[in-house]
Amino acid sequence: MAAERETREVSLVIPVYNGSVTIGPLVERIESIFSETPFEIVLVNDGSEDDSESVCTRLAVKFPQTVTFVNLSRNFGEHNAVLAGVSYSGGRYVAVLDDDGQNPPEEVLRMLEELKRTDYDVVYGHYIKKKHWWFRNAGSWFNDRVATYLLGKPKKLYLSSFKVMNRFLVNEIVKYRGPYPYMDGLIYRTTRKIGQIPVEHRANVRGRSRYTLRKLVRLWLNMFLNFSIKPLRLSVYVGLFASGLSTVALVAILIDKLWITPNLTVGIPTVLGGIVFFSGIQLMILGLVGEYLGRLYLDHTGTPQYVIRHIIQAGSEDGPCVMAPVDYKDQAERNMSRLQAGEELFSGDRR
Repeated sequence: MAAERETREVSLVIPVYNGSVTIGPLVERIESIFSETPFEIVLVNDGSEDDSESVCTRLAVKFPQTVTFVNLSRNFGEHNAVLAGVSYSGGRYVAVLDDDGQNPPEEVLRMLEELKRTDYDVVYGHYIKKKHWWFRNAGSWFNDRVATYLLGKPKKLYLSSFKVMNRFLVNEIVKYRGPYPYMDGLIYRTTRKIGQIPVEHRANVRGRSRYTLRKLVRLWLNMFLNFSIKPLRLSVYVGLFASGLSTVALVAILIDKLWITPNLTVGIPTVLGGIVFFSGIQLMILGLVGEYLGRLYLDHTGTPQYVIRHIIQAGSEDGPCVMAPVDYKDQAERNMSRLQAGEELFSGDRR
């Protein structure tokens, strides 16, 4: 079964959150489009509050040779769910698409061909015309500008959730052990061989995006704090600017007091305003440092990226097989340690 999964041409990873209405038709469409290509679908239920779990289970039973179902114990976030699905994928190439049908699976074939034709490690889908709600578009625009500054990506490169990666890049991404993954940050710190092609973006049949302001801020913080120390450098510049501003203000007050309006009394409101201003800057910088330290603490105490309740594995000749979760990253590290120690990975009689 493992050997069969490794020969799959492409794995399609789909994080599912409250997608019971859309995930069924999407899987049916994928089964039809990729009928001539060795493929697998990895569905990851990210703590959905509807009946997505039962729908995904039925899909795994209906398509036992192609659908793997990974059921997380609670909601961990989209990027955590994607990382879980990618970790359990076995194809030579891995595509990531949403569960709402906005990413047409037909476009995966075009992106896959572009990836094979070039030496790129990943190809992003650049939406010709985005069909998101205006609030989601505004958040994406802001996130793109911040990524340009923090990650140093080209301005014309659009980082979307719709992408196809090769196995080299996937194997590097799954080595990340922190509790706050940001897929595009993991990709960009691994490779600069990144391409994009224009793709269709369809309307969300469920209406508005499920991304709330809280989720957008959380995603932004993951990129802002996990993959760059520029915020700390920025705090140094803010401190220097505030110090320079206060020096200029003190000189101006001194000049005004001595030569311009010597009879003017500098009152308490001016002093209080200065104290509040500089105290705010100090608290902001302390909060920034505290956020970095807090994330280091959570990482050190072993806060998980995700917790898997159970897996229904595709590829079994006897039908769907419910399995306990296997930590492939730990298994790979143990195998590497044994190889370095000169041990054999497989035991048995030698003839």
